[in-house]
Amino acid sequence: MNLNRALFQLTSLALTVMSATAAQAACLSDAQVAEMAQHYAAKTPAPNFDALSDEDSACTRAKFNAALAPSLGKVIGYKAGLTNPAVQKRFNTDKPVWGKLYESMIQKDGFTVDATFGARPLFEADMLVRVRSADINQARTPMEVLENIDQIIPFIELPDLVVQAPPKLNGPGVAAINVGARLGVAGAPVAAPVTRGERYAMLGALERMTVQVTDNSGQLLASGTGSDILGHPLNAVVWIAEALKAEKLSLQPGDLVSLGSFSPLMPPKAGLSVTTTFLGLPGAQPVRVNFK
Repeated sequence: MNLNRALFQLTSLALTVMSATAAQAACLSDAQVAEMAQHYAAKTPAPNFDALSDEDSACTRAKFNAALAPSLGKVIGYKAGLTNPAVQKRFNTDKPVWGKLYESMIQKDGFTVDATFGARPLFEADMLVRVRSADINQARTPMEVLENIDQIIPFIELPDLVVQAPPKLNGPGVAAINVGARLGVAGAPVAAPVTRGERYAMLGALERMTVQVTDNSGQLLASGTGSDILGHPLNAVVWIAEALKAEKLSLQPGDLVSLGSFSPLMPPKAGLSVTTTFLGLPGAQPVRVNFK
């Protein structure tokens, strides 16, 4: 009798734990995603949601992207997020995530925007590359990536973490909000080198470059190095090609890929101008954004 009672209690406890886990790891409902998209459009913080599994995060991201697409235009590429170990630590994860980039998101060097451009606006030093060949989907090394891109573009990303309490987001939560894609400022592109010797030199420069973020007066706000992104920034492209393949997607010629953060995520404020400089990267010009 006591044994049966004990088994019953253990079974009940297991079912309770399973139910709680299932409740935490469910793809957000259509209504929840619609509400989040409405907050995104209104630039007001959306309610946080329970922790998601990777699978349910992908489901939520797909719904969120479907809700965003009508107002943001066509997909022009993808962004890798949480590629920097320091940023991963902030969101309690040990792997990157990805989201979609839309044509209305990318602005030109010197762009001026409201400091309240999103619900939870931030800025960070980043970089874009442009895909030259679909062979990039088979790339396994930074060299193979470099052989299949035609531009390297200095970039300041202006992400929006969307929810009321961003610190409560984990890795799958960041993926679910399309990795906070909102805006970004692209500088003058650097042509990818053609000869093998030039490519080796460029690979070394990308790994060793120092990325500095400065304000109006030239004061240093943050800095990082190329190797802060997965050991080499082009490893972010290797990772994202594999991640997309798992969801039956692929990089195509002309696509832009955002590689991730060389700096901490920082909040904008009215009157601040931010310049990001890529020291040691031949041909790279500084890129600037102004907040009003």
